[in-house]
Amino acid sequence: MANRRRFGRSRPWRVLLLVLLIAGAWYINRMIVPITPPLFIPTLTPTVNPESFVGEAEDFFAEGNLNRAITAYQQAILADATNPSLYVSLARIQALNSEFAAAITSAENALLLNPENPDAHAIKGWAQNEFGDTIGAEDSIRRALGIDPNHALAHALNAIILADSANYEAAGDESRLARSLAPEMLEVRMARGYVLEVTGNYEEAIQEYTAALAINDKIPNLFLSLGRTYRALGEYDDALAAFTDANALNPQDPLPDAQSAEVYFTMGEYAKAVQYAELAAGEDPSNPNRHGRLGVMYYQNQQISEAITSLKLAIEGGTTADGDIVQGIPLSYDDRVIQYYYVYGFALARQLRCDEAIPIFQTLIAGVPANELAAFNAEEGLSICAASVDITPTVVEDASSTP
Repeated sequence: MANRRRFGRSRPWRVLLLVLLIAGAWYINRMIVPITPPLFIPTLTPTVNPESFVGEAEDFFAEGNLNRAITAYQQAILADATNPSLYVSLARIQALNSEFAAAITSAENALLLNPENPDAHAIKGWAQNEFGDTIGAEDSIRRALGIDPNHALAHALNAIILADSANYEAAGDESRLARSLAPEMLEVRMARGYVLEVTGNYEEAIQEYTAALAINDKIPNLFLSLGRTYRALGEYDDALAAFTDANALNPQDPLPDAQSAEVYFTMGEYAKAVQYAELAAGEDPSNPNRHGRLGVMYYQNQQISEAITSLKLAIEGGTTADGDIVQGIPLSYDDRVIQYYYVYGFALARQLRCDEAIPIFQTLIAGVPANELAAFNAEEGLSICAASVDITPTVVEDASSTP
């Protein structure tokens, strides 16, 4: 008997399911796949134009807002990290803003991309000089001038380096050459002014600093330089005005306040000197020299207890009321440091704390025996303590230097 194939009963729901699957596949293939990006392929994003950041940086620089100009150039570099000119522009503004460590890094980044960039070598040399690396600075300037012997910026910054090395004749020659090459360049007029200032040609220095400010009157350091020069001439009102302008452009910088304090101290207005010295110490609390100068000014203003506190912090180190750590200054032949020590000793003696004052005076005699002012004040202090007489010594002098 022939075998018969057996068929089960029909199931309509299976047919319906098959129809639905076919329809779903058609929908996905025709409607969804065309608008879905392929997997593992990066999604395109709009490219940021670095030129927009450069434009912002230039505007901020023109306004004197150097910090925001620096930030804008950093953003431009994030958008285009292969453009050496961006690093050079950043380094220049960092140097003008006294951020010399950062300027060295930016200049070196530029040189990694273009070792033959004379601007980068010159700015690096300027920053190295500010760190006392004279050999490195000279080498960087030599490289810049080897690439371009008529590079005005390199000649100008070389003038500063030579002046700081007391090579004044060569500094003068370099600054004049730079000015002949590019009289409209900010750093050229600034460098010429600096050489004239350090050689005591203050009137001419003022002319050069004023010329630099005519190029850009929003650079705080130019106002500081102008103020120093006015102070050297004894034109104290003009000096204070310049320091006020510098402070307005960069309120966080302690130098304008410190310089104003020195002017008022020189004028004999000790209460105002204290006021500005307190501001400077508050803006730069870890700097022992800020506390030392404040202590001297407290002493001259008859604030003896405050003088002791500040001078002790400057000499011995410690922690400020706000928790800032201060490293003490060891005794040296620096006139300013010597002043901290003998004024500290006198302040202690005036409060009849000779058990603390005598070791200070003895340290001066043993530590800097060749300094006549130190020896005189130390002997005077020991005599005061020996007599146990509370008098006001009149030997506090202005041991001025750049704050």
